Amino acid sequence: MHKNFKLQTLLEISIFAALAMLLDLLPSIKLHPSMSISFAMIPIFIISFRWGFKAGFISGFIWGILQIALGDAWILTPLQAFIEYFIAFSFIGFAGLFASKIKDNLLINNKKTATIYIVIAVLVGAAARYFWHFIAGVVFFSEYALEAGQGPVIFSLIANGITFTGAAIACSILLVLLISTAPHLITSAKKVH
Repeated sequence: MHKNFKLQTLLEISIFAALAMLLDLLPSIKLHPSMSISFAMIPIFIISFRWGFKAGFISGFIWGILQIALGDAWILTPLQAFIEYFIAFSFIGFAGLFASKIKDNLLINNKKTATIYIVIAVLVGAAARYFWHFIAGVVFFSEYALEAGQGPVIFSLIANGITFTGAAIACSILLVLLISTAPHLITSAKKVH
């Protein structure tokens, strides 16, 4: 029985990473060539809520690999690619730290508390991701800051802060609506790893 759960988790990790990649290929809200708001993190959040931190971390990592493999990555250096596509995407899985709180509240039909934990989890996962994009922006994209007449820290903070805020709000709203109408998406997973 345990092997079936492990196989199910691994399959879901892969499927949800692919779903994130597919969502990322759809048009997003473009604010600027370097800033866009996308709903693509939603599958990683769902897998994080279903199976926990480790599953979300691995699924985000796979999504980062897919970004590079499918040529959807903006790569300046190997280190920048590693930070922005392997580390940053993996860190979305931090939302999984709230998986048991979300699942427990959904199981007792306490949707209000579950909603609060969903929003907190999205904020944590998105902030963890965009922290690494902020670091990469400061280190690797300073030339764009100079063109904009700003320092690298301010430029990266604004660019990544706007993207983080928009994505976190959009993902929170959609996830709350989705999970409140279909809580089985989260509660059908038997055990949080």
